[in-house]
Amino acid sequence: MRVELAAVSKGHALPATTLEFMTGELTLAEAETSERPTVLGLIASGRMRPARGEVRIDGRVDAARLRREVALVDAPRVSEPPPGVTLAAVVAEELMFAGRFGSRRAAARMLEELGAADEAGTRMGDLAPATRVRVLAELALLRPEVTGLVVVAPDRHGGEPFAWRAHLSAIAERGVAVLAIIGRPALAALEPWSAE
Repeated sequence: MRVELAAVSKGHALPATTLEFMTGELTLAEAETSERPTVLGLIASGRMRPARGEVRIDGRVDAARLRREVALVDAPRVSEPPPGVTLAAVVAEELMFAGRFGSRRAAARMLEELGAADEAGTRMGDLAPATRVRVLAELALLRPEVTGLVVVAPDRHGGEPFAWRAHLSAIAERGVAVLAIIGRPALAALEPWSAE
């Protein structure tokens, strides 16, 4: 899969932006201000139409396919879990979105598989940033047909950006197209490491 954003814009919310992300790679994209990362994420995942420019998936404009195959992960005010909800409750809900049985037992099994069983009762607002990003990304991949992820502003949770970047890189290496939309400070911290 190759997703190309060609000079997409959305009024003052998003100036003209060109980027691409593809299967097997983690792409880092900079977006500043409070709403710009979410707007870019919505456009890149086919959930918002740009005012100008176009989004292509494998060379074609196909918003329906983009929505089916690219999950929008942890976008502020759109797909982020409420801070007071426990990780176990989020896992149960995500299992239902994936068409699976979302019982407590199923959620506990999934958390065990993800190596986060000890965090089951932790509120999302208190979860370590790298764990949050990894678990939410892995849960999104359980949905049928999803082979791409757009992770919005993982740096807003604080923590060490190298930790969540390592998790997202590992996911990309499994044949997933991953786009992480981050702020300038996180991008500046990660760029020297990305070039190695």
